[in-house]
Amino acid sequence: MRENILKDKSFGFAIRIIELFKYLKVNQQEYVLSKQILRSGTAIGASIREAEFAESSKGFIHKLSISLKEANETKYWLELLFAGNFIEEKLFQSFIFDCDEILKILVSSINTSKKKLS
Repeated sequence: MRENILKDKSFGFAIRIIELFKYLKVNQQEYVLSKQILRSGTAIGASIREAEFAESSKGFIHKLSISLKEANETKYWLELLFAGNFIEEKLFQSFIFDCDEILKILVSSINTSKKKLS
């Protein structure tokens, strides 16, 4: 069940990231950071989807770990966009809340999976 929640949340987050990318390009005329956040923000869910059909428990953990790295990177880009005044605080806080939620679920899922391996 946790993986379904994770899958749904990461997909919804990716949709929001795509909208942010469009906003940054059109309204802020920002092209470099917007591509970075698009890549990392959508990669979170892609790796979670890959984990669904991992060939082993170790493969599952590895794919979720990649998602964790991408989520952390996305948080960095969000912080940079906010610090650079490309996004307002309300939007920033909303994205950070969602990103942190995904990070927590990923850490929990990875830890649970590692315990099952032991």
